Amino acid sequence: MPAPPMSRTMRVIIWVLRPLLMVLTRRDWQGADKLPEPGYIIAVNHLSWTDPVLFGHWLADHGIAPRYLAKDPLFRVAGLGPILRATHQIPVYRGTAGAAQSLRAAIDAVDEGGILTIYPEGTMTRDPAAWPMSGRTGAVRIAHATGRPLVPVAQWGPQQILWPYAKRPRIFPRATIHVRVGDPLDLSDLGAHPTEAQIVAATERLMDAITDLQADIRGERPTTPRIDIHTLGAPRTSYRPEEER
Repeated sequence: MPAPPMSRTMRVIIWVLRPLLMVLTRRDWQGADKLPEPGYIIAVNHLSWTDPVLFGHWLADHGIAPRYLAKDPLFRVAGLGPILRATHQIPVYRGTAGAAQSLRAAIDAVDEGGILTIYPEGTMTRDPAAWPMSGRTGAVRIAHATGRPLVPVAQWGPQQILWPYAKRPRIFPRATIHVRVGDPLDLSDLGAHPTEAQIVAATERLMDAITDLQADIRGERPTTPRIDIHTLGAPRTSYRPEEER
């Protein structure tokens, strides 16, 4: 099934940003040969406000129209909302009656051959060392509903430009943006009518896969338990890119 054509607005954005990103970043991209035919979900860890642009660079260079699930308030930002709508991003109405509408739109996008990128954590990491946190279950639910592949992907490097929750970017020295693609997640154990516990367990496997990919990039493993996004009071990350020097 061919992927839907890229919107004109997205083509213009890529035309403008790609040369700039080629100058400002180095790239270490591996594993794209594992990507299936169009009509699948990418689940990637969330490190920085720059992620949609920097990961979008990887997507565009592999012929994939960047299409994300994005928080609904972003669609109400002057100047940004029209761009999000013109490029077919999907609003997430979390905790409201519109949540089912978001899920339905995501399922339809994948069923139509689209490639949808999801940040399963639902927010930037608050882990002090910028490891992935626990995930929300939406990515697994969409994959199960569509029967389409769910591909774990890890990135590392955007936090060197703008670390989580910071406001001042650091352009130099040039950051290397690492991307690793994993094998599609095996969801065959879910069956036709999975329980909530099975969905949660599959989401844990997804986050394990993303963490393993990031560990391969970093050459180290997490030394503390994974932060539960449902735990109130999770601290904002204290990670700073200068610590890598």
